[in-house]
Amino acid sequence: MDTETLRWFQQVADGETVTDVAALHAVSQPGVSRALVRLEREIGTPLLAKSGRVLRLTEAGAVFKAHLDAALHSLDDGLAAVGELLDPETGTVSVVFDTSLGLWLVPGLIAGFRRAYPRVRFRLAQTHDAHSWDDALEGPMDVAITSQRPLDPAMTWQHVVSLPLALAVWGNHRLADREQVSVAEAAEDGFVMVGRDWALHDVTMELCRAAGFTPRVAFEGEDVPVVRGFVAAGLGVAVVPVTQAETRQRRASERLIPLTDSGALLEVGMVWSRERRHLPSANLFRRYVLDARAHHLR
Repeated sequence: MDTETLRWFQQVADGETVTDVAALHAVSQPGVSRALVRLEREIGTPLLAKSGRVLRLTEAGAVFKAHLDAALHSLDDGLAAVGELLDPETGTVSVVFDTSLGLWLVPGLIAGFRRAYPRVRFRLAQTHDAHSWDDALEGPMDVAITSQRPLDPAMTWQHVVSLPLALAVWGNHRLADREQVSVAEAAEDGFVMVGRDWALHDVTMELCRAAGFTPRVAFEGEDVPVVRGFVAAGLGVAVVPVTQAETRQRRASERLIPLTDSGALLEVGMVWSRERRHLPSANLFRRYVLDARAHHLR
């Protein structure tokens, strides 16, 4: 059924004349009349009957009109929702991120973006699994913010920030009072590591190899917050990414000491699929993140 005809029927049923409807939509009066006749033919019964100079609903017309009002209301809501999505300043952006990046980086990016575009909404998902964001990008997610490089050639990776690495030790560890340290100085300690799929695992192993030793793995955790929890409990040391603010904090249970080793950095990037057509709001967020990379995340 033609939605324009349905709207004409709705207006006539609400008391407008065919002449008024024709004038409102800039069509001919006979054209509106023929469209209403075609609608009745499709339904299989008269919907309107003449009562003097006006058209009144038949019993079937009244039943149909009640459902039609709900259907057109739902249709208008749907059209409005699509219009919102297509407006870059009112859409929804879906972001998946490594859990550890949810401590500061991702909230900071979203807060800055929403100051500029307060009507944009976000759908967020965090992951403990190094590859689950890859699956998410094939589904509803627009971007991933992660230390993982994609293997799929359909995925684009753009560098966002290089996070300095520190040696995490418990509060009364022998190195806890140092201002900086090399990873070689922890060679005799047990290391708490993230899983082998994580980029941080590879970076830690490479730093230790360059320092001339293979780390003894005491425990493995799912992500950096879990690893740091084990360190704070005195179960080992760990190489973890930090912010400058964190290196200045002195907690009784944990100390984060900047590493002096060459290459003691964790590269974080933004990943998205080149094969998906993204909504304008998602494209706007990607541009914002890349601009923030140049101006705010040095």
